[in-house]
Amino acid sequence: MQSHDPVYGSPAPAARDPLDQDLPIASEARTAAAIRGGALPRMPKPARRRVMVVANQKGGVGKTTTTVNLAAALAMHGLKVLVIDLDPQGNASTALGVPHHSGVMSTYELLVDGAGIKECVQEVEGLPGLSCVPATIDLAGAEIELVSLVARESRLLKAIESYTEDLDYVLIDCPPSLGLLTINALVASREVLIPIQCEYYALEGLGQLLRNVDMVKAHLNPELNVSTILLTMYDSRTRLAQQVAEEVRSHFGDIVLRTAVPRSVRISEAPSYGQTVMTYDPGSAGALTYLEAAREIAAAGAI
Repeated sequence: MQSHDPVYGSPAPAARDPLDQDLPIASEARTAAAIRGGALPRMPKPARRRVMVVANQKGGVGKTTTTVNLAAALAMHGLKVLVIDLDPQGNASTALGVPHHSGVMSTYELLVDGAGIKECVQEVEGLPGLSCVPATIDLAGAEIELVSLVARESRLLKAIESYTEDLDYVLIDCPPSLGLLTINALVASREVLIPIQCEYYALEGLGQLLRNVDMVKAHLNPELNVSTILLTMYDSRTRLAQQVAEEVRSHFGDIVLRTAVPRSVRISEAPSYGQTVMTYDPGSAGALTYLEAAREIAAAGAI
């Protein structure tokens, strides 16, 4: 028997199937199930190995979060990804669940002792295709030790170039500074990815980073370019976030990804479990937006 609208007496609309194709919750559920079941479609391979440094000298803008979640999203879609943790705090190593206590072969040995990546790399458990060179606390003193070394700015570049394993992406997580560690990352990379948080001071200090990029490009690495800007901590409910997003898009144009990463409790919780949000809660808004951001990045570098 057909139901009727209690007010107008006309036939009431049929109840919608909760798994209807056009419902956002259904799309999220299917994506989460695909992630957990390893059934995600492959993302396009880049024309050549893409080496990207994730940099911004401001702290708390989402550099590490962006690095590990983009890396996980790319690896889940069939690409081979290496994360190099250049931050002495080792947060990227923590989020990927790889050991980084004192005594572990790490980016310190890579830069200061001239060790190879093969000696330092660790596979990330549960994410085939994703590996990491961790950072230990020893890296805190590396800036001072690098000063006296020959070709101090290009030691990471040489390590990456000598690593002949099949890789699609190398993502380098930098400390919140513009010292020798970040300079090494800029010299070793072809692309700079800048996370910008949607806050009042979003663009403060960004000019200095861009000047450093230009300096490295002019003197040490002519292939270096700012290829990607990702808006993070976006809260669509606030006018401020919308204004910051509009300002960044008007200033930087097409290199700003369409996807903006929202503020998310799940994104913040995941590292405490030694996971990225991609595996911790694959159906969350944070995981889905990083998935979309990874798709945009992969499409831009497709063969």
